[in-house]
Amino acid sequence: MILEIDGGYSGIRFSSSHFIPNHEKCSRLHGHSYIVRLRLEGELDEAGMVMDFVTVKKKLRSMVDEMDHKVLLPSKSELVKITSSAGSVEVSFCGKRYVFPAEDVLMLDVRTTTAEEMSKMMTERMASEIRMPGNVRSISVGLDEERGQTAWYTKVLG
Repeated sequence: MILEIDGGYSGIRFSSSHFIPNHEKCSRLHGHSYIVRLRLEGELDEAGMVMDFVTVKKKLRSMVDEMDHKVLLPSKSELVKITSSAGSVEVSFCGKRYVFPAEDVLMLDVRTTTAEEMSKMMTERMASEIRMPGNVRSISVGLDEERGQTAWYTKVLG
């Protein structure tokens, strides 16, 4: 059985800016209105559910609230140098330099801020921060950068 949440209809979305170093076009600072999707696969429990929608949607909303209207920076990048001082964050890569107010920045535990890396990060967080019932076999998070362009990551549980 599959439980699926479509953030486009459920209002689980966020707008953020990012860049991808060494990419021909995407190395420029730009933004997206992301939509988050989630899929749980498992057996029905005694109540006839794979898992309660409310629990999963609450966690997804919490994650997107953190990322909404932020500049997303990759904390694990070997190409991006990030320094913080006096309420500012300075970012340099590929001969470019940006300075942002610290409150406008979110450091992500990724090598680069692609939809692929972010969907993996979100899946891993969901799996570690929510107690999944034993009947759930896998969790997948899909992240739309735009309609028709979704990166999915699946983690098998157990």
